[in-house]
Amino acid sequence: MSLNEALRLAQNKGLDLIEIAANATPPVCRIVNYGKYLYEEAKRSKESAGRQSASRMKELQISPAIDPHDLGVKLNHAIQFLCDDMKVRVKLRFRGRQKAHKEIGFDVVNKFVKDLALYGQADSPPKMLGDRDLNVVLSPLPRNKRGKNPREAQSLQSPQSPQSLQSPETPAAPMAPS
Repeated sequence: MSLNEALRLAQNKGLDLIEIAANATPPVCRIVNYGKYLYEEAKRSKESAGRQSASRMKELQISPAIDPHDLGVKLNHAIQFLCDDMKVRVKLRFRGRQKAHKEIGFDVVNKFVKDLALYGQADSPPKMLGDRDLNVVLSPLPRNKRGKNPREAQSLQSPQSPQSLQSPETPAAPMAPS
């Protein structure tokens, strides 16, 4: 239909004529309320931004001389972030004489990445930024290929009552009178 006919039709209905696809032949237009159209577009873009949660980034800092327990805590944090569909940047900073033995830092970061292989993968191998920082970015695996979230697994196991812990064959011992 011609532009004049479309404009007349939109004016008769009290709505606006909006060009949807300008590059199409012929151009595609819609007759809608422009304010409502803008609202729906904003809502759609906000919803799609929520789905792109892998673009969110968390950073964990470790050192070459990290205690095994501290490394485990950082590992649990990283697992939780990856299960929440966030990327994780692992940053290892060398200080003082640690810069002379960078292979220790590479070993720590590679072990960290290997321990997280069930939940995420490194975008690229660990690399130095300057002479102090060793960085690696981990991206979460797709949900169907990723390991189960340990926190969700714990919450699914309901705590049992003390009575259900006793075996059914052995009755509870009667209380002696005082």
